[in-house]
Amino acid sequence: MKISYSLKIAGLTRTLPILRLGENLSIASFVILGDTELVATAAPLLAKKLPPADLLVSAEAKGIPLVYELAKLLGMKRYIVARKSIKPYMGHVIKDEVTSITTQKKQLLALDESDALLLKGKNVILIDDVISTGESLSALQRLVESAGGFVVAKAALLAEGDAGLRDDIIYLEKLPVFKD
Repeated sequence: MKISYSLKIAGLTRTLPILRLGENLSIASFVILGDTELVATAAPLLAKKLPPADLLVSAEAKGIPLVYELAKLLGMKRYIVARKSIKPYMGHVIKDEVTSITTQKKQLLALDESDALLLKGKNVILIDDVISTGESLSALQRLVESAGGFVVAKAALLAEGDAGLRDDIIYLEKLPVFKD
């Protein structure tokens, strides 16, 4: 088994460590947190592929740098981040649970009252760094729809494994999974 994977995205190359997630499954670990160059270079390419929308929504935390940069590029004054825990200041929350390939356990996603009000009647694009099983995006979509918003697109920098075969997502590059 290889110990790293060379990813080429937006004219940049990143060496990603291969991490074992289970007995027969490993992934190339892609983390955009702190990679200003990658976010600033890749976001304009992704922005060109997106349909018109009123708001962008992402989940805490790895999608935050990307959703911030996309919102700037698209001239949006706001974007919304679904939180992974309920904070005392959030008021009434809309919540959902998700199990993603990287967490491998149930995780909470929550929108606070003010964000839910912003979503009502709005066209929304869901943003993530990597789409793999699509479970995180499904939970985000349920949150947006519970708040009265309409998901018009789902986008990420990378489509991992079988997600690269989907025609309902927008992405820049494919990322393999490794099964042994």
